[in-house]
Amino acid sequence: MADKGNSSKAIRTSLRRRGIARTVPERVDQQANRRRRGARGGRPPVFDKQLYKQRNVVERCFNRLKQCRSVATRYDKTATSYRATVTIAALLQ
Repeated sequence: MADKGNSSKAIRTSLRRRGIARTVPERVDQQANRRRRGARGGRPPVFDKQLYKQRNVVERCFNRLKQCRSVATRYDKTATSYRATVTIAALLQ
């Protein structure tokens, strides 16, 4: 799911070419600029509201996990011990 650089026309074009759907709605100022340009402004980009809601849930989950100091600092040396830390942090949250 792409969300980085949605304001860059070159990145949006590249994502569209690769078949990656937009998951973040267009910003209000960009909507106003597109409307101001009229027909030259192009079509408004579409995004899936349900996918955006699911993405938001995942982001909030990661933000809560990052509040746990051991997860945020990543002192674990192996993937197994890091996974165990994340599991414990998720259970405590």
